[in-house]
Amino acid sequence: MSQQVPSTEPELTGVRNFRDVGGLPTEDGRRVRAGQLFRSGHLAHATEGDAEFLASLGLHTIFDFRNAADIKLEGPDVELPGVRNLNLPLTDPAHGAEFWTMVRDGDLDQLRSLLAEGKAANRMIGSYRTIITKRTAEHARVLRELTDDSVPALMHCAAGKDRAGLSVAVTLLALGVEREAILGDYLESAALHRRYKVRRNGSAANAYSPEVMELLDPLFDARAEYLTAAFDAITKTWGDVDTYLERGLGLTPERRDRLRERLLE
Repeated sequence: MSQQVPSTEPELTGVRNFRDVGGLPTEDGRRVRAGQLFRSGHLAHATEGDAEFLASLGLHTIFDFRNAADIKLEGPDVELPGVRNLNLPLTDPAHGAEFWTMVRDGDLDQLRSLLAEGKAANRMIGSYRTIITKRTAEHARVLRELTDDSVPALMHCAAGKDRAGLSVAVTLLALGVEREAILGDYLESAALHRRYKVRRNGSAANAYSPEVMELLDPLFDARAEYLTAAFDAITKTWGDVDTYLERGLGLTPERRDRLRERLLE
């Protein structure tokens, strides 16, 4: 099945934010097994060398959390022989369409009105809360697939930060990974070399001016307050993680044990 994963992070040319989440510690002293759960940005621009590396991982399933509009913008994932691609959109194509059009096309005054004075960060916080509370069916499907036969698996969205980040976080919660370790893994997406490449229309000087990039930064950054908002939404809605997993996502204790046996060492 899966082959030995290199101990150092691979240098991928057309895929950003790739990493193995193996090694993260659980609260009961175990660790996530290496070579079983990966995360990244989209695979649409994977080079031939990238595809060869990804194929070497022995993947069973790629979870693609992009919606139709994302796929139209970037393109479909590269096809890997023998690997199933499961598309589970965590946002609707129409959701925020006007907002993201403004991000790509808006002038400085428009961006200021849309993003300044904490509006961009607040939008991200609201989005994280919504995905946790409204996309329970999709996250239930992810955990069910992982429990049954879908590992090794790779989870991605466009940037590999928000939708994939939450799906990885939910999976790690189910595995009993330490909360600080989940947050630490999430925050790795903030590194500049991992970030999604922002597409802006217009002349380069105006489209990517320092003020524009500062206004856009909260949208493409990974911040502790975003993931914390998701965790808080779990507590507010379900009371605790165990209730969220069992009642919100339908993960029974028996299936949770099976998941842990699959993904922990």
